[in-house]
Amino acid sequence: MTTFRWKNWFKNCNEEVLFLHNLTPKEIVLELDKHIIGQHEAKKAVAIALRNRYRRKKLSSELREEIYPKNIIMIGSTGVGKTEIARRLARMVKAPFIKVEASKFTEIGYVGRDVDSMIRDLLETSIRMVKQEKLEEVEDKGRVIAEERIVDYILPLPRKKKRVPNNPLELLLGPGENSSEVIEEDDPRRKQILEQREILQQKISRLEMEEEIIEVEVEERTPSFMEIISGSGVEEMGVNLQDMFGNLMPRKKKKRKVTVGEARKILTAEEAQQLIDMDEVYRLAIERVEQDGIIFLDEIDKIAGKESSYGPDVSRGGVQRDILPIVEGATVTTKYGPVKTDHILFIAAGAFHTSKPCDLIPELQGRFPIRVELDGLSEEDLTRILREPYNSLIKQYSALLSTEGVQVEFTDEAIQSIARIAYSVNSKTENIGARRLHTVMEKVLEELMFTAPDLKGQELIIDQAYVQEKLEPILHDDDLSRYIL
Repeated sequence: MTTFRWKNWFKNCNEEVLFLHNLTPKEIVLELDKHIIGQHEAKKAVAIALRNRYRRKKLSSELREEIYPKNIIMIGSTGVGKTEIARRLARMVKAPFIKVEASKFTEIGYVGRDVDSMIRDLLETSIRMVKQEKLEEVEDKGRVIAEERIVDYILPLPRKKKRVPNNPLELLLGPGENSSEVIEEDDPRRKQILEQREILQQKISRLEMEEEIIEVEVEERTPSFMEIISGSGVEEMGVNLQDMFGNLMPRKKKKRKVTVGEARKILTAEEAQQLIDMDEVYRLAIERVEQDGIIFLDEIDKIAGKESSYGPDVSRGGVQRDILPIVEGATVTTKYGPVKTDHILFIAAGAFHTSKPCDLIPELQGRFPIRVELDGLSEEDLTRILREPYNSLIKQYSALLSTEGVQVEFTDEAIQSIARIAYSVNSKTENIGARRLHTVMEKVLEELMFTAPDLKGQELIIDQAYVQEKLEPILHDDDLSRYIL
């Protein structure tokens, strides 16, 4: 019987992202083994590609520019781990990563997305990563300033007698009704208020006033006109109205009633945002894209094959010709600055059921020198996928049910039975690899997930008989199993 200690698992599986550029290929494969079962050749190929990046950075600048990444084509049916290998690789080294579908791009002149958009998307991802890192660096400073602002909202500092008006209207009409009271510099009340503010600030720092409701002023974030258009499909407008007029027109603010705890989060985010240098963020993000970026180009087999003179396939060759300059090295203009693609690692993937890698145009084939064929998943592989990875389905479903107070244990026979059924359905119908396990697990646990709130405090054992009971009516009817499993 396979038993999991879920409380300990919750603590131990809060993994930190590795930022170790000097991982050896063997160590990279071992890290990938924690999440992906099998596919040793594919893991080996990406591990070498990643290690070569580390090696390249240790060379002289002249030679470094001459060494280009060896792009990879992964060949294998859906659900065998192509995307997961690339995604996990990017997380390991904290590199900018995006997954794009080659089939969604169209040749220039057709309606659709142009291939340059993948570089812009990668840069946006990199900016978010760098910005988050910078925000974490200044978070402590931002929290101190935020707590000072909270004190100002609860107990404003009295104004001195001599005060410069905020605006021309105040100069003419005088301060408004909500202005704080004017107190002389040597007034005893001023000293008393300052002491009260000090006590208040200490209480806020000790989290003693977290549930108190206060009214704060926050910046009102409304999407700019350019952002709305960009979301509709226009890739690059070239002009940012918010940058042009942001300094001329003050940002709109609105008042909100929130708890002190919520106010601290809101104001800390605002203050931290003002403490970071966005020009430096853009510069570092572009550098990270150029040196460490990874683009996973999925469904590349859909743009391979012989071209026809009509129909939806008319631009296949055109898309390949448009992708070629990006892969071999070009400069893409973005609103944050030019981005060179010479050293971005491209990992392409496709099932290649109706086409072959040699159906790609020769120039593009030459830019993907490494080809790896991924193995189909056996019944044993599916069993290991259910058991071994840190994020295995067994652990996921057991963890979900534990939130309802229901402890679930799966016997080894039950796990083998689920894997056997998934493998059988894959053999009889379309082979969707490990994704079939999701379908089978959902049907096995459907009733339990529905009634879990009523079973609080119970411990349940999922054995082979339970699996057979839930799936037997579907398995005996081939037509029904094709639709449900």
